[in-house]
Amino acid sequence: MDSKIQKEIRDSFTAYLTEKKLRKTKERYAILEEICNFSEHFDIITLHQRLLTANFHVSKATLYNTVDVLTDAGIIVRHQVTTQLVQYELRRLADSHLHLICMKCSSVRELKNAHLKGLIHTLKTPRFTPVFHSLYIYGLCARCKNKQQKELNKRNK
Repeated sequence: MDSKIQKEIRDSFTAYLTEKKLRKTKERYAILEEICNFSEHFDIITLHQRLLTANFHVSKATLYNTVDVLTDAGIIVRHQVTTQLVQYELRRLADSHLHLICMKCSSVRELKNAHLKGLIHTLKTPRFTPVFHSLYIYGLCARCKNKQQKELNKRNK
């Protein structure tokens, strides 16, 4: 990620922490920095592993609390992909694509569609001011669809 954008995100986080009278700890900033290194969705486990790989040890409680603070600050977006699977991404990235979610294997694919994005921005929403959007499209990925088709063919023989 561009260092200028990363600085803007860090400054926004600092302003939020100041406004809410929350502590500005090295752990919170390390977690934010690692999140800025993701170019796609991530989950808590992956984030924790990457921090450990970078030799930065942080408790899972601190990690969950910081992710909650970053979500409240509007810096990251929480995606409840399935009842078991929660993923996150920088809000800056979330506005640029749609999410295709396989109902069988829970894989998430991103789709950039400028036409659809433009349509969403032109929606008239009385007495409501949209800040950002996220669109989920549920279906079957090609791998699961092929598996399903093979199983169906076996049953029909």
